[in-house]
Amino acid sequence: TADSYIRAGNAKCALVIGAETFTRILDWNDRGTCVLFGDGAGAMVLKVSEEPGILATQLNADGSLHTILRTEGAIHHGQVTGDPFLRMDGQAVFKKAVTSLEDSALKVCEKASIRPEDIDWMVPHQANVRIINSLGRKLGIPEEKVVVTVDKHANTSAASVPLAFDVAYKDGRIKEGQTILLQGVGGGFTWGSVLVKL
Repeated sequence: TADSYIRAGNAKCALVIGAETFTRILDWNDRGTCVLFGDGAGAMVLKVSEEPGILATQLNADGSLHTILRTEGAIHHGQVTGDPFLRMDGQAVFKKAVTSLEDSALKVCEKASIRPEDIDWMVPHQANVRIINSLGRKLGIPEEKVVVTVDKHANTSAASVPLAFDVAYKDGRIKEGQTILLQGVGGGFTWGSVLVKL
């Protein structure tokens, strides 16, 4: 969205923020969710440039899959109505995340005329290491080119990509001139890929 605003001339600079406070919606008796998610926030700045930084995007949503990852509760007149907790079918999310993100990565690479093996770094949604490793293998991206921080931050959902990017940029792995694949999944069910060149 920020890239579209900039390309259209409606903005010269945009701040993109991903933030989550999962601890407010976790059922601490549900060991299938409470041990996986964490709170976090991250942000990136996009600005006008002669060289395109975002090479291609590929975003998707399928509401028919809302039952596999959802929080159905709502606030009505100051009171919580319905189930206030995050609910997840872990196996279904795993299968859908891997197949959807693989497809999304291939499509975004095709749009940008780049082969997956030419990507310098993959910075995926930090859901769990099994999803990350499976996706890397399917795309032919070696483990040493995949940024993993789920062991440090847990799954912070919308915050996970900017947090992982920040870690790899600060430790010197990600550098100017490199091509980076960013990927995310979310409740409802949503997923997508962004291919960027620093």
